[in-house]
Amino acid sequence: MSGTKGMTHYDLKIKLQAVQLHEQDDLSYIQVADQLGIRKAERIKKWCQAYRKEGELAFHKPIGRPRKDEPEQLTLARLRMENALLKKFRSELHRAMLARRNIGSSSTTEESTL
Repeated sequence: MSGTKGMTHYDLKIKLQAVQLHEQDDLSYIQVADQLGIRKAERIKKWCQAYRKEGELAFHKPIGRPRKDEPEQLTLARLRMENALLKKFRSELHRAMLARRNIGSSSTTEESTL
């Protein structure tokens, strides 16, 4: 079950029945909620608004943020780029470590020669 704790998901059948009771039988949102056992009458109001705009198709839409599915070739290209950047960073870090070591050792040898 997705969503927060206690979140209830209603079937298409319940949603359509709620809209029908409100629109055709002229029941209030609260009366429909009591009759169908829906906790919040506000939910029925939103279902009715969506039904008026788009009909039954409003209840078939996926809810939430769309997934970011990228094609396999784009994924491979992105991963190759990341690997190249990491290799470059590692080699520069290695050079910096060597340079630090050389500076310390070269300064001691120069002082001893003077």
